Amino acid sequence: MIYYFIIFALIGIDQISKYFVKTGMDYNQSIPLIDGIFHLTYIRNFGAAFSILQGKQVFLIVITFITLVAILIFMIQRRKKNHWMLSLALSFIEGGGFGNLIDRIRLGYVVDFFDFRVFPVFNVADICVCCGCGLLVYYLFFVQPKIEAKRGLEG
Repeated sequence: MIYYFIIFALIGIDQISKYFVKTGMDYNQSIPLIDGIFHLTYIRNFGAAFSILQGKQVFLIVITFITLVAILIFMIQRRKKNHWMLSLALSFIEGGGFGNLIDRIRLGYVVDFFDFRVFPVFNVADICVCCGCGLLVYYLFFVQPKIEAKRGLEG
């Protein structure tokens, strides 16, 4: 149950942060927090990560929705069987994915604002998806093999 709370909390944090950027900044405005290194820059991303697939909003909405529903079904069906790290990783992916999906459906673009000047501008949802994917990779390569090995010894 905690993982569903995490999903909703991450969506909320993402949407609130985007609301403050949209209402408190002008489009394309950049506010230096650490000049030349870290800025808040309000941009609109009409594509996916790194602005790929520009203008393919319907495709991005459909693919994202199908993927998120599939992950959610997996989480619900295996809620008592999944390792906590797998559930946490998927919760972060879900929270971030739904955060950006809400923007795409509601606005036709994703609000991005974290600007490190050497990397594409991103948002809270992007951080969630990246952290979730990183945790998922760690789980798949390091935790799950140990679990499988332990089951093999017990079986």
